[in-house]
Amino acid sequence: MYSVSSVVKDFHLNMPERSLQAVPRTVLTIGAFLLALQIGLRAMQPVPTARAEDLPLPPSATAARLASLGEPIALAGLMALRLQAFDNQPGISIPFAALDYAKLSGWLERILDLDPRTNYPLLMASHLYAQVPDPARQRLMLDFTYRQFLLDPERRWRYLAHAALIAKHRLHDLPLALSYARAIQDNARGTALHWASQMPIFILEDMGELEAAKIELGALLASDSISDPQEKRFLTQRYAELEARLLKIRQGR
Repeated sequence: MYSVSSVVKDFHLNMPERSLQAVPRTVLTIGAFLLALQIGLRAMQPVPTARAEDLPLPPSATAARLASLGEPIALAGLMALRLQAFDNQPGISIPFAALDYAKLSGWLERILDLDPRTNYPLLMASHLYAQVPDPARQRLMLDFTYRQFLLDPERRWRYLAHAALIAKHRLHDLPLALSYARAIQDNARGTALHWASQMPIFILEDMGELEAAKIELGALLASDSISDPQEKRFLTQRYAELEARLLKIRQGR
């Protein structure tokens, strides 16, 4: 008895081999033509490129709450990780400047809606997304940081302080930097109060408002709120320098 496999095997073993010369020239010509056509079509096709996915609109606050299934903090963490990784998509890396910062601000705000105790969105806004060399996008992130600071000044003042530094050194917008420093001074207490009491003085000095800086620094020294002798000595020396500069300006007139 022969099985099908054994019959096929015997057929192949007994099948006479044909040399290339035995193949008709027409068949060889057609085969070569088809091979060349396939290679040509492959070469004409564009190189596959990864396409950047646009940042979608954030979900509404209600939709986000429903999607959290009673675990808003966990969902906030997942959203933050997804957002941070959005610039690295399969096969492509998206520069921050290419992101839609209006949508980005909405996502950061939604994360804070789900978990008001987290500071990670403020860290992302002020230290990550605000670093792009685009003043318009930088201002969007600084404004986001300012608005969120007002909702919880005691826990969020450090991020507004960093925003003030960006406004001063990168945007060269001293009035904006001063407004952020004043906001910390007016709304935050505790650790922030000591820091915020000095920053406006230095910004006023940079703005050329020497008289205002001197008055504010004099009030700070008179308040006895500075306990560190070295710091007090430094600020006293700074006060004397301001007086000398003002005197020189008056004499120059």
